[in-house]
Amino acid sequence: MEVRGLSKRFAAVQALKGVDLDVRAGEVHCVMGQNGAGKSTLIKTLSGVHRPDEGEILWEGRAVELDSPAAALELGIATMYQELDVVGGLTIAENIFLGHERSTGGVLHVKRTNAAARSLLHRLGHGSLSPSREVGSLSAANQQIVSMARALSRDTKLIIMDEPSAILDSGEVQNLFRVIRELTARGIAVVYISHRLEEIRQIGDRISVIKDGRSTANGLHVTETPKAELIRLMTGREVANVFPARTPVAADAPVALEVDGLGLEGHFEPVSFTVRAGEILGLAGLVGSQRSEIIETIYGARKATAGRVSVNGRRLTPGSVSAAVGAGIGLSPEERKSQGLILDESLYRNVTLSTFGRFARAGLLDESAERQAAREQIDALELRPADPDRPARTLSGGNQQKILLARWLVHGTPVLLLDEPTRGVDVGARAEIYTLIRRLAAAGTAIIVISSEIEEVLGLADRVLVIDDGRVLAQSDANDIDEHGVLDLVMEGSSA
Repeated sequence: MEVRGLSKRFAAVQALKGVDLDVRAGEVHCVMGQNGAGKSTLIKTLSGVHRPDEGEILWEGRAVELDSPAAALELGIATMYQELDVVGGLTIAENIFLGHERSTGGVLHVKRTNAAARSLLHRLGHGSLSPSREVGSLSAANQQIVSMARALSRDTKLIIMDEPSAILDSGEVQNLFRVIRELTARGIAVVYISHRLEEIRQIGDRISVIKDGRSTANGLHVTETPKAELIRLMTGREVANVFPARTPVAADAPVALEVDGLGLEGHFEPVSFTVRAGEILGLAGLVGSQRSEIIETIYGARKATAGRVSVNGRRLTPGSVSAAVGAGIGLSPEERKSQGLILDESLYRNVTLSTFGRFARAGLLDESAERQAAREQIDALELRPADPDRPARTLSGGNQQKILLARWLVHGTPVLLLDEPTRGVDVGARAEIYTLIRRLAAAGTAIIVISSEIEEVLGLADRVLVIDDGRVLAQSDANDIDEHGVLDLVMEGSSA
């Protein structure tokens, strides 16, 4: 595929301003750019969702018009979107062959469909998944495997993968890379979109960079391009230190959060730990280790079957989110779009969502006070665009994450739980979010951070708990353990 001068406008917004790209058979071509750079628009244009206003797309040397997803699929262009697109209520096999069912006279050949699906799943290293299983019962990682199998179920020549590793643990990422290498060995091209520079170093052949809808680089060789140069091409500036320096936690800092023997039967064994004011505690472990379940139980979204949670000495009612919020616990959930934000609501309303009582006058909300409080946080966090009335849906991933942090800043919460705070966020916005988290800790907020990227946990946290299968395997000062040490503990714990 070759793309020349691709441009696309949506009303007053010029999303693409002249993008160039060439993808060769059998290569992994990585596309990088900050949130809002135009990557999503480019993907949707190449997959037939949007039609470009200017420029051209050449497929195997001839100009083509991709006026629908069906037209792209007909050529052999398949897309795996970051947002999972499986259809609940259907089986794995039915999802894989959706739109090109194996049928005669409208009657589905179930056995043939299941056999073909089983073959694809086996090829992807997930042969244990039953093709007849309902797809809604799968984990997010396994649903992604179904999306990949769907892409491979056609005569595919190019697969566009948008942040495919965002919901995978390290073992699943390596399996993904194995599959990608098998595809490229057969001449299939892969366009790989990711924010993770280390992944691109592992799997990419060439890199193209987009900034503000324009190409700033096209076809750089991965092995010849320094990390600092990629960051400069993405951001337009140097980002010297991704993780800000730690501020030592005062030895006499009070305990803000105490978790004593907290357990949830069927999910995690009783755990005990404390977090002091101004301290960042990291929970390190692989996807499925029950880290999220632990903080959801602390927050009251799940009702504990054992133990207790206390905030500044005040014991909380188990299974009560309102009690947790009232005591000063804030949560930024893993799935910010579906669990944290009201996407079609304004920025200011999303920011004040947990603090309505502060803005009530005689039972009515004082919208002027709401807007003012939100505006202060929007300016302080440098949200872009800085429009309080703009729907949350229209913001980039990094700015959506800032909205969630702004919500708890307005609330003045003393304890903050952050689950995957930088998932799908570019390197420039990550550095800003890391700085903000450190700033909150320096101001006295007790913070728990969960991330599938062990490097992120170790770079942010003062102290780390290593979690595996609902058990705390070890507790360590973040300076005394590295990524290999965490993985060694998890591997030993898994084999115990």
